[in-house]
Amino acid sequence: MFSNEPVARGRGLRALALFAGLAAASGCATVKPWQRSRLADPCMTFEANANMTAYAAHWQEAREGSSGGAGVQGGGCGCK
Repeated sequence: MFSNEPVARGRGLRALALFAGLAAASGCATVKPWQRSRLADPCMTFEANANMTAYAAHWQEAREGSSGGAGVQGGGCGCK
């Protein structure tokens, strides 16, 4: 006679909210500054030839009279 549909829907929504909360919290991690060297692996760089990239950056700095502005601080993934 009575339908359990509202109860089942509420349980489903609670389970979905719990799953979403756990999925969102699982990606958070704090990395200490001295641990970043392990994360900054050369395979995480965008350029295949690091020597050529360094040469191009040096050439541009010498030509424009400025330096910096390329790349990010911290780990190899771009995290700060």
